Amino acid sequence: MARAKLPRSPSEGKAGLGGAPPAPEEPHGLSPLLPARGGGSMGSDVGQRVQVEFYVNENTFKERLKLFFIKNQRSSLRIRLFNFSLKLLTCLLYIVRVLLDNPARGIGCWGCTKHNYTFNGSSSEINWAPILWVERKLTLWVIQVIVATISFLETMLLIYLSYKGNIWEQIFRVSFVLEMINTLPFIITVFWAPLRNLFIPVFLNCWLAKHALENMINDFHRAILRTQSAMFNQVLILFCTLLCLVFTGTCGIQHLERAGENLDLLTSFYFCIVTFSTVGYGDVTPKIWPSQLLVVIMICVALVVLPLQFEELVYLWMERQKSGGNYSRHRAQTEKHVVLCVSSLKIDLLMDFLNEFYAHPRLQDYYVVILCPTEMDVQVRRVLQIPLWSQRVIYLQGSALKDQDLMRAKMDNGEACFILSSRNEVDRTAADHQTILRAWAVKDFAPNCPLYVQILKPENKFHVKFADHVVCEEECKYAMLALNCVCPATSTLITLLVHTSRGQEGQESPEQWQRMYGRCSGNEVYHIRMGDSKFFREYQGKSFTYAAFHGHKKYGVCLIGLKREDSKSILLNPGPRHILAASDTCFYINITKEENSAFIFKQEERQQQRGLAGQALYQGPSRLPVHSIIASMGTVAMDLQSAECRPAQGGCGAKLTLPAENGSGSRRPSIAPVLELADSSALLPCDLLSDQSEDEAMPSEDEGLSAVEYVKGYPPNSPYIGSSPTLCHLLPVKAPFCCLRLDKGCKHNSYEDAKAYGFKNKLIIVSAETAGNGLYNFIVPLRAYYRPRRELNPIVLLLDNRPDHHFLEAICCFPMVYYMEGSVDNLDSLLQCGIIYADNLVVVDKESTMSAEEDYMADAKTIVNVQTMFRLFPSLSITTELTHPSNMRFMQFRAKDSYSLALSKLEKRERENGSNLAFMFRLPFAAGRVFSISMLDTLLYQSFVKDYMITITRLLLGLDTTPGSGYLCAMKVSEDDLWIRTYGRLFQKLCSSSAEIPIGIYRTECHVFSSEPQDLRAQSQVSVNVEEREDPQRATGPWGARPGPGGGSTQGRHPSSSDPAEHPLLRRKSLQWAQKLSRKGSRPRGKAPVAAEWGSQQRGSLCRHSERQELSELVKNRMKHLGLPTTGYEDVANLTASDVMNRVNLGYLQDEMNDQQNTLSYVLINPPPDTRLEPNDIVYLIRSDPLAHMASSSPSHKSSCSNKLSSCNPETRDETQL
Repeated sequence: MARAKLPRSPSEGKAGLGGAPPAPEEPHGLSPLLPARGGGSMGSDVGQRVQVEFYVNENTFKERLKLFFIKNQRSSLRIRLFNFSLKLLTCLLYIVRVLLDNPARGIGCWGCTKHNYTFNGSSSEINWAPILWVERKLTLWVIQVIVATISFLETMLLIYLSYKGNIWEQIFRVSFVLEMINTLPFIITVFWAPLRNLFIPVFLNCWLAKHALENMINDFHRAILRTQSAMFNQVLILFCTLLCLVFTGTCGIQHLERAGENLDLLTSFYFCIVTFSTVGYGDVTPKIWPSQLLVVIMICVALVVLPLQFEELVYLWMERQKSGGNYSRHRAQTEKHVVLCVSSLKIDLLMDFLNEFYAHPRLQDYYVVILCPTEMDVQVRRVLQIPLWSQRVIYLQGSALKDQDLMRAKMDNGEACFILSSRNEVDRTAADHQTILRAWAVKDFAPNCPLYVQILKPENKFHVKFADHVVCEEECKYAMLALNCVCPATSTLITLLVHTSRGQEGQESPEQWQRMYGRCSGNEVYHIRMGDSKFFREYQGKSFTYAAFHGHKKYGVCLIGLKREDSKSILLNPGPRHILAASDTCFYINITKEENSAFIFKQEERQQQRGLAGQALYQGPSRLPVHSIIASMGTVAMDLQSAECRPAQGGCGAKLTLPAENGSGSRRPSIAPVLELADSSALLPCDLLSDQSEDEAMPSEDEGLSAVEYVKGYPPNSPYIGSSPTLCHLLPVKAPFCCLRLDKGCKHNSYEDAKAYGFKNKLIIVSAETAGNGLYNFIVPLRAYYRPRRELNPIVLLLDNRPDHHFLEAICCFPMVYYMEGSVDNLDSLLQCGIIYADNLVVVDKESTMSAEEDYMADAKTIVNVQTMFRLFPSLSITTELTHPSNMRFMQFRAKDSYSLALSKLEKRERENGSNLAFMFRLPFAAGRVFSISMLDTLLYQSFVKDYMITITRLLLGLDTTPGSGYLCAMKVSEDDLWIRTYGRLFQKLCSSSAEIPIGIYRTECHVFSSEPQDLRAQSQVSVNVEEREDPQRATGPWGARPGPGGGSTQGRHPSSSDPAEHPLLRRKSLQWAQKLSRKGSRPRGKAPVAAEWGSQQRGSLCRHSERQELSELVKNRMKHLGLPTTGYEDVANLTASDVMNRVNLGYLQDEMNDQQNTLSYVLINPPPDTRLEPNDIVYLIRSDPLAHMASSSPSHKSSCSNKLSSCNPETRDETQL
């Protein structure tokens, strides 16, 4: 577009025509007010353009002098340094004059006759001549006059430059008075010669030198931009004050004693030191009253000045102790340090960080610099004074938003920066905002420093996406609580994996389960390049499943995933079609990493030759177990066709399939070998995606509607930015918001309670304060595409506050997801949401109660509410989130439980031994019934050494889905599956048939122990299996109907389809169980004790039953009042198999057994191959991604797979076929 030209003014036109050429056109954008760059304007521009000069006030002579002497930092620093040197020179000249002066040669004025004076101690008369006159050499006098003249002129110039309208303020300053006393007399002696020998107290220039030094240090710190110098300045001032006092006293007493005993300078210095140190030997004393008066004055001055200086110094020292001082640049360049930024530092957070960070050997030489805006509290201060931490932990009080504080922490030289959010704040969103600003500030100040950020709310995660590692608390928390409902104790499994341990916890305990549980808790995730690995190098070019099985069989390590060299994605169990390469990075679970392991090949070969290969080689906590269980793996290989899907017989398709015996029938069952390369004809990758065959075999009828089909797809509405897309079961059409309300009917349906919906599966109830965006991550893992459709549990959100429109928009696409307003402390709300039809209740910690006036009281309400629900609904599986991990000891609290008291002693002993997992032996934690998000803080800390831990954890929790990566699920071992016998054989069976990788066991045991409160070592223990010595045919019925978590190998879990004869059988089994435990637990010594004990047990049982009946009547009355059917709330004697197992997992059967029996559950991570399988063990599996196999399969293979599936029992297609 052409630029329009402005019309010329008449004057411009005339000027242009009149012979004078027009002024050259200025460049575009130059303001006419700016100074002209050329020689000036011509023609008519002379009257229009004005050259403006700025800052003309600085061009005057006075301002230029002021700029040079005062304002300019560097030039003023040079002037002050010159002035300081001049004052020191005058003091040095005074000392020279004293050393050259000899009063014995005579005393008098310049050019006068010299007279000798002798001190008479008996006379009180003082001869003032030696005090007034001194001997001064001509050369010395000349130098002193020159120096005095320069000082006088400089002082007068500075008085002139600093004049601000009040001349008297300048004149009566102490420094000016001293300057005049020491310089003006010398100038006078130039004009009056007799006064050249006059005594002038030049030694007082030491105070002027001190003043000049203070100003010089201040200017120096300003020049180098050093701000934290108050402490240094105060120490310097104190030292200079002491030096000036001693120097003044020494010179003053020496001069006054010229009229007395004529002390020399060294003797006077000795006297001053002895006097000021309050020793006072008395060997040297002043003889005349002027010198005595001077001593009194100097002592008074010292008593006034020094306490003030010391007070200021102590104050600054205390402030420095609070602020922490600085981390020096020299240390930052020669040492390695990390910075921890927090809003407020609590002792639990500090100890978790320090214990986990310094648990790694290569981090022992690192320093931790804590940057916190609040003052250090008493507990933290006490811990940081321990020599273990005081040498390598530095506390700095400051803000990450200030560059000065970041400079103090030397953030730009740090190896990493950990930024943690304050989770105990009432407003967690505000806490996230502070964390975001800290992350931005650190990234701006030190862009090359790796950032490890903890965020609370998932919607704030994308603001810190630039950080190297980010952990979102609510994402991990809700996903973990969701998996707890389908894979029991997932929270315990993940917590143990992300904590650093050597597996030495509980090894001194007399109980077998504690030793094994503690030993297996030392397993962690490690990585190694396959070409450099002694574990997996021999499996190069073979399938992943083959390497996983043989690595576990030979070395006891569990290979769980890998990463290609040309890819950034980590794949968990990529399946048998994945061929290992030397450049792959392998991720495995083991007690320690391979580099710290020793291999005993010769011993293993020797044992193989002796036929002892089936024995495990556990020889100590520090030696790697090298397992060889060839003899226990079976001798005859199965035919490959046995791995195919076979129709289930007798309704027992939920079992680990027993292989067909050979012709002779005398050989024991054998397991197919794990192939080096995958055989496509023997694998069934499409069982989870065969929607058509599944629908034909078992049409779904959800929410009372006929043939409502689900589709697999990605949720259309994500509640926040940054959520990972996950393929899920979805409704073909979004449900209206009114249909999401469980307790209120609408025009689409009239159901008002959970019973009316007729759900076939048990409910999962989540109690939360608000429907935050993190709650979305609870639903997604439970609706993931790999969950079998018929095992989807209805989800009920019990919310204190009504959810907003955006959250309902996000969840309305999921099937069987409802919400209801209510609270867990209201029995009516619990009954209306269908708690009697629920298998799992998840109690999420409320944000409003996370902070309390008294520490550790934030969980009080939650603990009491959960205890009440446990008493009212003992068959319910309750998972509780607590704010403080130390409060888990109050879950399912029983005051007279001596076993819990013994575990408390064990916990204290482990904490004294420095364990990071001292809480692991608490029964609620071991069983996965309690969880605290602070336990996952170590995930962020461990990422400093293992940068893959966050990714692997998110894959296990289902928060991220990577194409080709497997997922975590679980299967249950029944009595019919015990032909497998050992965990190693189970590993082979799973790898050979379905390419699944087991990583651990969730085990439940019944324990009988003495009720006397004695030490754990003295307690007797009897472990009894749930169905030991029972008739197998009678026992398999009800237990076989127990649903397997996470798509495991069990039958239907619908209460409507259960056998009516199940309840009496369960009652009989429960009573037999209790009687058996009672027989094993009680050993009578006499008739009287037995009778007394029997009577007390009967009374206790009667009291418990009466209490249980009262609670049952209370619940039934409330249900009748609310108009709810009471048929679902049965007595304890009529519990279903599912209810009994839930109560077993809860920790004890309250009504069937007396207080002497306990059932406990615990997690075994990567147990040894020779570990015996027990009934009702739940095995954690990493199942390969069926989509990856589908993508790599040809259409012909898909059709053959579908045909193969269609010939199978439809109830076994989504289960583990072994």
